[in-house]
Amino acid sequence: MPKKQAKVEELSRLMEAPNFWEDAASAQKIIDESNQLKSWTLSYNQIKERFENVKALLPDISETDDPEFYQEILSELTQIEKKLEELEIRKMLSGELDPKSCYLSINSGAGGTEACDWALMLARMYERWVARKNWKIETIDRVDGEVAGIKNITYKISGPFSYGYCKAEKGVHRLVRISPFDSNARRHTSFASVDVIPEIDEDIKIEIRPDQIRVDTFRASGAGGQHVNTTDSAVRITHLSTGIVVSCQNERSQIQNRETAMKLLRAKLYEKECLDRESKLKEMSGEKKEIAWGSQIRNYVFQPYTLVKDTRTKYEVGNIDAVMDGDLDDFINAYLKEFG
Repeated sequence: MPKKQAKVEELSRLMEAPNFWEDAASAQKIIDESNQLKSWTLSYNQIKERFENVKALLPDISETDDPEFYQEILSELTQIEKKLEELEIRKMLSGELDPKSCYLSINSGAGGTEACDWALMLARMYERWVARKNWKIETIDRVDGEVAGIKNITYKISGPFSYGYCKAEKGVHRLVRISPFDSNARRHTSFASVDVIPEIDEDIKIEIRPDQIRVDTFRASGAGGQHVNTTDSAVRITHLSTGIVVSCQNERSQIQNRETAMKLLRAKLYEKECLDRESKLKEMSGEKKEIAWGSQIRNYVFQPYTLVKDTRTKYEVGNIDAVMDGDLDDFINAYLKEFG
């Protein structure tokens, strides 16, 4: 921590220089590095200060017989311990990609309307989770279901270590409930897959030649007024050798949508390269522990009982409403403790 604090002070001096903004790209990198370090130092200093304040009150506890005061101190210590645990978990986010922002995509599985509704429920869950963390979320692409819900959606999530946290959600999510779309009120099982890739920096060069991709344009769906209905502004790019497909339709301009889709494609190719490299290193070191990303990672049961259970860590809770309202941190922390 002292090294981090010293680096923050060094970067602060650089930012105070009169010629700091002469190179805007370099300046932004310094700001980003400073913010990343401050996410450690500020959190640590706040935890330390809160603990010192409680420690200073300990003599008062022994001299008073006030149960309410005692409970306040106990509650504060519990909150401090939780904040300290969050900081310790963040220490596990030491991967090359972990500090980056990310793209999170949700795709409905087989099952028609029921699966599309499940994908929308997951989308709302992640929107609420991001709001709890005070991060920024932006819709890049969305395709609505024919009757209800969504076929797929892609978000860009920006926040400290957002990829490091979001990667815990990568995999297949399974829903069991009595379907509101079934007139006979039968139980249905639905699936949706979640994919997470990091946003890469502009200085990371991923070469994509024009002959390596196919670009298709189509009419954007959803809200947007007359413009959406009359122009082929949405863009879909297929990387021919890997089969990776990306699309974007959130911008009004086809050029802007193409730029965003290319960023998404570069991110997917960069992630593939990093994961391939990590896989080879694990093979060389004989490391056996791995996560099968394409497999089912979590079950959400609404009937006949309520339960959310992670199949990888075995962590489970019965309050499914809280989970669907974005209370995901305990699931993610359990994953990071085991696999982070």
